[in-house]
Amino acid sequence: MGKRIKKLKKVRLHREGTNTLFYAGIAITLIAILLWYSLPTKIPFWVFIVVFGIIYGIVVNFYRCPIRYFGGETENIVVAPADGRVVVIEEVEEDKYFHDKRLMISIFMSPFNVHANWYPVDGHVKFVKHEKGNFHKAWLPKASEENEHADVMIEADNGQDVLCRQIAGAIARRIVTYAKAEEDCYIDEHLGFIKLGSRVDVFLPLGSEVCVKMGQATTGDQTVIAKLK
Repeated sequence: MGKRIKKLKKVRLHREGTNTLFYAGIAITLIAILLWYSLPTKIPFWVFIVVFGIIYGIVVNFYRCPIRYFGGETENIVVAPADGRVVVIEEVEEDKYFHDKRLMISIFMSPFNVHANWYPVDGHVKFVKHEKGNFHKAWLPKASEENEHADVMIEADNGQDVLCRQIAGAIARRIVTYAKAEEDCYIDEHLGFIKLGSRVDVFLPLGSEVCVKMGQATTGDQTVIAKLK
């Protein structure tokens, strides 16, 4: 796809949080007012403003949506689809789609990470499937197959298939996927959003060069996690 031009990075709020932030703001304000009037000892109202302002700030933090642009060559490059930490790098038997061994790299998203997800490669979306399931803790190995998840199969520009899986966790209960079958996709574009964070798995062909280590922090759309052969 050629070399990308670096642009100014900005942070905005994700559209997935519009309703949540609106109603949360009203609820927090009402709770603060009711508590202030109901407590026998009057606490200065500015204390309530500070305390509940911090609570609202935490909610706002969940819906940060930085605008990012990958600044290098994208040919055969696999970028992190999410902010978080690498929790799995291993060869696995993928029997659902590939029916052979794949290299799986998993990134765990804490509630304090950005929850937007990016496409890991440039390519073409072959299909999108949403599977209902359990809500195990996202860092557990069984979460990849047993938890509720959304699968996006991408044919990279070099013809190799890459599977990106959004996984719900014990806290995150809603997966939003923007990817649509038969559409082209590009690094820098949002693949979806997982509310309150969770986990994203990327399944790559064997022989792909791993560029991250276990426990390494990743930045979505910026950290190169692998290179396709």
